[in-house]
Amino acid sequence: MLTLRQIEVLRALMITGTVAGAAKLLNVSAPGISRSMKHIEGTLKLKLFERRHGRYTPTPEANELFEQINGVYKKVDDLHFTLARFHRGTAIELRLGSVPSICHVMVPRAIEKLKRLHPDLKLEITILKIEEVIDYLLLGKGEIAAMSYRLDHPGIDFVPLANGELCCIVPEHHALASRTSISAREMVDYPLIGIDPNDPYGRIMAEIFQRQGLTYDMEIKARFGTTVCSLVAAGLGIAIIDQFTVAHQSMRGIKILAIDEPTQFQTYVAVKNDRAPSLYADNFVRLLREEMAAVIPKHG
Repeated sequence: MLTLRQIEVLRALMITGTVAGAAKLLNVSAPGISRSMKHIEGTLKLKLFERRHGRYTPTPEANELFEQINGVYKKVDDLHFTLARFHRGTAIELRLGSVPSICHVMVPRAIEKLKRLHPDLKLEITILKIEEVIDYLLLGKGEIAAMSYRLDHPGIDFVPLANGELCCIVPEHHALASRTSISAREMVDYPLIGIDPNDPYGRIMAEIFQRQGLTYDMEIKARFGTTVCSLVAAGLGIAIIDQFTVAHQSMRGIKILAIDEPTQFQTYVAVKNDRAPSLYADNFVRLLREEMAAVIPKHG
């Protein structure tokens, strides 16, 4: 049997006709080519070349082998072409979902880097409510979903993504806008725009006040963080929001204040647990995790 390296040597000698030419083609020493050829002929028990005037003339057996070797190289070229397609993402679509809080800023930043790695990759991005994630994954509508909360389901795994914190947002010309932080006791003095307390972030928000026995008046409720931010920017109140929605100064007209009380939460990537993630999904999760980890926490 010939090794791939021996096939390379044999092909190089067939193409160039000289030991020196084969050595140059393979970037090795000429004596190494000569030793390899002696070993190849000894292993095969065939004479493959006639040495005439410093050139190697192939025998009929060598010419027949050369046709087979070129077929091997064609398969190797096809393999390299396929691998290149995989890396570029040619004719491949990654379908992913995300809850709005992560999708607003973090997902686009991760995708921008993903497209640098796989420039031909096509993507379909779906904004999901938490209750939509199970059907999205189990029915094969998408491969992964970025989540602000984990659920219990035997068919889905939840992989930790990044830690986050809540913050307080106020209109940019509000009396509190000159502050850098605020306590729960101070927040109850102002009209509060909030997320439903039954939502993951809403529960954390409610606990801030409940731990201290504070009564808060939530004048306006909104489901999505971007809506909350717009309401605050319109001067309708202050709000508690997750740090990822307002990262990188993505929302205008508001000022971000740290909250004195602890508000940490964990985010996740949800995947169907009966299949391995694709190269593109793995890279997306890695890049998304990096983007989210780079958001400086309030106590950082």
